[in-house]
Amino acid sequence: MRTSIKALLASTLFVSTLAVASPALADETAPPSDFKITGSAAVVSQYRFRGISQSNNRPAVQGAITVAHSSGFYVSTWGSSASAGNSTVNIGGTEIDVYGGYTHGLGSSGVTIDAGLYGYIYPGAPGLNYYEVYGSLAKTIGPVNAKAGVFFAPKQTVLDFTPTHHSTYVYGELSGGIPGTPITLHSHLGHTGGGFNYTKQYIDYNVGASLTWKNLTFDASVVGTNVSKSDAAAAPFADQTGTPSPFETYRAAKAVGVFSVTASF
Repeated sequence: MRTSIKALLASTLFVSTLAVASPALADETAPPSDFKITGSAAVVSQYRFRGISQSNNRPAVQGAITVAHSSGFYVSTWGSSASAGNSTVNIGGTEIDVYGGYTHGLGSSGVTIDAGLYGYIYPGAPGLNYYEVYGSLAKTIGPVNAKAGVFFAPKQTVLDFTPTHHSTYVYGELSGGIPGTPITLHSHLGHTGGGFNYTKQYIDYNVGASLTWKNLTFDASVVGTNVSKSDAAAAPFADQTGTPSPFETYRAAKAVGVFSVTASF
């Protein structure tokens, strides 16, 4: 009799344990969400955009967040501080970018397409706000990742005062990790032509290496343009005092070393 009662109690306890554990098991096997949120925060020795300093060659703090759907659609926002100082480039102290698009692989080709709309917002200088449409193709070839793309800014207010009322930026990138190490080598080459010329149609470049440790990425790069001192002297931009300054025009475009630390989450 005691043995039967003990067996009954044991059976009841076992069934009760399964009942309590079932929700946990169900949670563990639940399908992953179709949405994924990622973000980053960075400190950079200076903020360069298409080779031109946006922070008067001074440090900046940056951050980003992206919400992506499994279908390939995504929306993102990115922001940076910027100190104009006496520079020929004054974006009002802050930049906030908002963009969204669609990315997807093309069958079994290994090629990934990415296209969307990109908006640049300058709270301290709203007259500079503008937007671009963009598209790119990317493919991994052996250990190398290759990418080519274009940004096109159609006619809009910020471009009304330029000889051409639109601007086009085309670029190519190559990158690849060093086997057996956390180091990645990367390069970028771009060309600006149209309303966003800097003294002339110009080429910008970026060559560097990054090291990843846990969720941190350390990067060291050489960033610059083909804008020369003579180009700056022939078509100088005005500094913050309103005086055309060949020195500041060249300083914002010359080659420099840029260092950054980025935390991803």
